[in-house]
Amino acid sequence: MTSVLASVTAQEIPLWLCAPFALLLLLIAVMPLTPHKLKHFWERFYPLVSIGLGLVIALHYVFRIEEGGGTLGHTMHEYFSFMALIGSLYVVAGGIHIRVAGELTPAGNVIYLLVGAVLANFIGTTGASMVMIRAFIHTNKVRISAYHIVFFIFIVSNCGGALTPIGDPPLFLGYLRGVPFFWLIEHVVGTWLFTIGALLAIFYVIDRRCYMKISAERRVEIEEPDTWRFDGGANVLFLGVIIGAVFLPETYFLREIVMLGAAAGSYYTTKKDVHESNKFGFGPIKEVAFLFVGIFATMMPALGYLGQNGSKLGFTEPQEYYLGTGSLSAVLDNAPTYLNFLKLAEANAIAMDPAAFSEVGDDEKASVRVVLDKYPWMVVAVSLGAVFFGAMTYIGNGPNFMVKAIAEDAGVKVPTFLGYVFKFSLPILLPILLIVGFVCL
Repeated sequence: MTSVLASVTAQEIPLWLCAPFALLLLLIAVMPLTPHKLKHFWERFYPLVSIGLGLVIALHYVFRIEEGGGTLGHTMHEYFSFMALIGSLYVVAGGIHIRVAGELTPAGNVIYLLVGAVLANFIGTTGASMVMIRAFIHTNKVRISAYHIVFFIFIVSNCGGALTPIGDPPLFLGYLRGVPFFWLIEHVVGTWLFTIGALLAIFYVIDRRCYMKISAERRVEIEEPDTWRFDGGANVLFLGVIIGAVFLPETYFLREIVMLGAAAGSYYTTKKDVHESNKFGFGPIKEVAFLFVGIFATMMPALGYLGQNGSKLGFTEPQEYYLGTGSLSAVLDNAPTYLNFLKLAEANAIAMDPAAFSEVGDDEKASVRVVLDKYPWMVVAVSLGAVFFGAMTYIGNGPNFMVKAIAEDAGVKVPTFLGYVFKFSLPILLPILLIVGFVCL
């Protein structure tokens, strides 16, 4: 399979060819925040915009770039693999409904969020968020506040999923590029424990203060008592099938076929009332599919340009990769940000030690494995920057807006975009992430 690195060494990639990629990311970040008419226009026509910009680059690669057709084919294969995993996890998670009995104390909330952080590594941050957010809101309904939703986004929707390629979309793209499945667990579990522990500790202090202010009479349930419920248990088996499929060979799209088969089995065997309880629909995953086909296509020149010129940027320290990846992941989607900085790390590694890559040839995965062996701190910094900083804003990671929408639908008063940043992520999350960058890396 022709690698991106091989194609870009054959022909110079001009910087202007990255413009459609930058434009698409800018539109994704800005248009949901615009006045109603512009926002409605974007919601109606974003598939055409995304596909149109992608086609501009795809046609240029096919007709104007040497070996461009091979690069396009490789990129679309990665897109299909990416969507097969994300889509199948979304469908299967939508068939699981959890209901927690009674009201959770602050300690109970901490345990619940910790379970969500661990679960995110098995069913993805999107899957864990969709499975757990409604139960979290319901069991805290007497005192549910904005900070409950924000810390859920911090922990379950983002930072929790930093240990496996299933955990967060950027890491699965790294897996497709050659990062072994268990490599991150071996290298970041200590940092993960520190980050999750710090967030849970701060949450506990805030939640306990709120809990103690509420009178015991107000905490008594007026409605009929809740019972523990776990509906859609058969979908746990389908989740197991999807996780197992990650390790299948790439030939003949076997991995993707098994994942999509599990998703179809889940959808058609899940009871209708479970989907209704979760308010399940295909709208969010359709949006991801349309946007990412454009992102993957328009990202090819950006990856190519970094492959040729990345060493000129002068990144030499883990904090530079971590904060560079993180700053863009906070305001753009963290998946394409991760890929671009992974390519930057590869380009810099080649410049620092070209002899180590002398026998790699055009094997992209072999090249990434050399980086892992020679400069593991580069990939650790890029991975953590992409995953952790995705929690800095609502637009940093896909599940963030989904959780916000579900909370608003349940009547929870959630922060505005600026309120989320200035009341929570800047004063609470950012100091923790800076400590991670300068102490743990």
